[in-house]
Amino acid sequence: MKQEYYSSSKSVKEYIAAAKDVNSEPLVNKFKEFLKEGSSVLELGSGPGTDWQILSKGYEVTGSDMSEAFLSHLKAQNPSGNFIELDAATLDTEVKFDGIYSNKVLHHLTDEELVQSVARQAEILNPNGVICHSFWKGEGTEEFKGMFVNSHNKEELKKEFETKFEILSMELYEEFEPNDSIVLIAQKK
Repeated sequence: MKQEYYSSSKSVKEYIAAAKDVNSEPLVNKFKEFLKEGSSVLELGSGPGTDWQILSKGYEVTGSDMSEAFLSHLKAQNPSGNFIELDAATLDTEVKFDGIYSNKVLHHLTDEELVQSVARQAEILNPNGVICHSFWKGEGTEEFKGMFVNSHNKEELKKEFETKFEILSMELYEEFEPNDSIVLIAQKK
């Protein structure tokens, strides 16, 4: 789903400033419990590049985003990095990965797009590949600054991902408020 908010340099700079204090290291460390260092990882929605930087310390990371403005920022900040334009729903790539990671990206997908993404993730993962995704916990959808946001609960996520993955861990955690977020880690069946 195209997010108009992420299409201008102004809104990208605004997002980078707003997200600068978010610490993603605990999520990446959780991922590292299930995927060995040195593995190839596709990061969906690399945005400002904060998580990409952390992931790159232990993995061979390909960053991705649908926003040309974010891709320009990522390439300027990380000239030796590998970044591709990629829709998180269709995942139109023939490259295979050992892991796929996203931090609050898949909540921009409709329910139908999430089903499509889950199936496609399983296709582009190597055998025993591992995924790690975080979501806002809640019910329903909303529009925030022109962005579609689809909140989820653990039961919904379990239903969507169990078709293609064995869930290894699903926990609530705090990003801004207690238990406002869910991290899901699963392995390709």
